[in-house]
Amino acid sequence: MTPLPGYGKNSALSPRAGSPEPPQAARPTARGVTFVVPAYDEERGIAGVVERLFGLDLGVPVEILVVDDGSRDGTPRVLEELRARFAALSVVRHATNRGYGAALKTGFLRARHDVVVITDADGTYPEARIGELLARIDDGADMAVGSRTGADVHIPLVRRPAKALLRWLASYLAGTPIPDLNSGLRAIRRELVVRYRPILPEGFSFTTTITLAALTNDHRVDYVPIDYAKRAGRSKIRPIRDTLGFTQLIVRTVLYFNPLKVLYPVAGVVLAALLASVGYDVFVVEPPNLSDKTTLLAMAMMHVLAVGLVADLVDKRSRL
Repeated sequence: MTPLPGYGKNSALSPRAGSPEPPQAARPTARGVTFVVPAYDEERGIAGVVERLFGLDLGVPVEILVVDDGSRDGTPRVLEELRARFAALSVVRHATNRGYGAALKTGFLRARHDVVVITDADGTYPEARIGELLARIDDGADMAVGSRTGADVHIPLVRRPAKALLRWLASYLAGTPIPDLNSGLRAIRRELVVRYRPILPEGFSFTTTITLAALTNDHRVDYVPIDYAKRAGRSKIRPIRDTLGFTQLIVRTVLYFNPLKVLYPVAGVVLAALLASVGYDVFVVEPPNLSDKTTLLAMAMMHVLAVGLVADLVDKRSRL
């Protein structure tokens, strides 16, 4: 199968482009793969997901780890039944609901293998495509994402405009197209998450943050188009609140890694307002006189540029 082109550049974690294909034993997945499945009130979907994961024939050692994030329904009971059937299944339980990102962090900390696959417990993702994601990791990608751009994708219409806007904003700020910003099916080199763990949030924005952190730091991220089924059970997403939170997160993450990408457009808006104010003060006001508003806009523009340049220098210095 000819691999699809990846988005982003090769990183220090990846083999150099054009390097000879590594022998089978040297492939990252040859040493084993850990599946991490975060679950919160997923009694209707978790059994099917675990059964399908155990049914995969990847030809490598496999660990399956379910993190029960304080479920209040029958999820713990279903997991106990699954453990009786599958001796290789490990279950970690949070005493309280700490969030999707917190469950994934727990999973990555407990993972025995250097390559981790995450998927949701609601039965929406095609586990049969996981082998293709792992092939991208063996090919040198730091992260391979199942992009929900296949022929059969069930995303509620009410959520699509907000998702498209967030994807456009993230693509602009990251400087590269992002087909799917927060897909929950992806294969990741464990060291990538460990490296950026201090900035990874506890909530649903975990996947958004690791995507932006990888792309803005020249890690190789590949996308594999997949289908997306209707979920089993009720979604935990809160459309308005989570959309606003995702927007803030995108800007903050890119500001952290590429401040000029955010602050230069802000300076441009302030400059446009400054020029309009100067034109009004010079050509409309009689007699011409620069107002306090014009002075404040000039100072604001200089401050934004100064902060942007200093932040960029700090960022560049931290990478030396």
